[in-house]
Amino acid sequence: MLVTVRTVRLVAVAAAACFLAAAFAIRAVDDGLLRQYSGTALYASMVYAGVVFIRPRVTPVIAGAVAIGFCWAVEGFQVTGIPATLSAHSVAARLALGVTFDWIDILWYPAGVVPLVLLDLALRHREERP
Repeated sequence: MLVTVRTVRLVAVAAAACFLAAAFAIRAVDDGLLRQYSGTALYASMVYAGVVFIRPRVTPVIAGAVAIGFCWAVEGFQVTGIPATLSAHSVAARLALGVTFDWIDILWYPAGVVPLVLLDLALRHREERP
């Protein structure tokens, strides 16, 4: 079965929407570590979906590396204090850029991406079988 670029993009948008909904649902019921770390992992999952949306034919490993690299770059940007300043004035900036650097987040980004890479590889392998 041939999967079209349009189908890949629709699945990426649907997946990102599900990740966002899950993040907000967890946020509504928890204000502790589950909220913080699941939000970090789900953010990374949304970034992976965004990479796949932008480049539907990218390999899962490259998409995963780009997503993790982007998340780490955003986390590193937080050291400058600029995201904190922007976040004080904008909820969107807070959601997209975060506020403060956290070493633990560096570990949670791959937790949100690696399962998607493995799933994507498995689905592609299954699709390629005769």
